[in-house]
Amino acid sequence: WGGGDSSAGATGGNGGDWGDGRREQGRYRGVVTADRLPLLTSPSRGSEVIRYARRGETVRIHCKTPGDKVGGNPLWYLLADGTWAWGPARHIDNVGPAPRWC
Repeated sequence: WGGGDSSAGATGGNGGDWGDGRREQGRYRGVVTADRLPLLTSPSRGSEVIRYARRGETVRIHCKTPGDKVGGNPLWYLLADGTWAWGPARHIDNVGPAPRWC
């Protein structure tokens, strides 16, 4: 589902603090590992597709929550890219700190 290989592990990062309440905004990022990843209206494989992300695309992650398992991974990320779509963590590698819970 979505294609490509992924492991949803975290790597180091500084998190960014602008000193004006925007600490969380843009703090969490990920890179899409699937060739064509559907981004959905809810953390469910059967929900409506909002748009597709491509392999290598960097996305801003607002938070994570459990949902339908994709490739054995139940975590989904709410993406803060203007569409507020959900993407399965199985196909989005963290860049920096692991996202907070929703």
